[in-house]
Amino acid sequence: MDWRVFLTTFGILFMAELGDKTQLAVIAMTAQTRKPLGVFWGAVAALALATLLGVAFGHLAHQWVRVDVLRKAAATIFMVLGVLMFFGKF
Repeated sequence: MDWRVFLTTFGILFMAELGDKTQLAVIAMTAQTRKPLGVFWGAVAALALATLLGVAFGHLAHQWVRVDVLRKAAATIFMVLGVLMFFGKF
């Protein structure tokens, strides 16, 4: 395993997930259900599946699209979603 890639990915995703809507939803669900283990394992499974889909898409996409194009497309989508959220359209 490439530990540099692992640690970089871990750090980026950990910082990105702190305080986001997923974490807020998990806090609310835990408070509502009072079942922290069920919420934890449900969240772990959902995030693992979402990550698996992202890794699979990235692995397939790089075969047809250059990495710099993928990076710019991802950044553009991220910015568009941010603008839409800013104006309350998403």
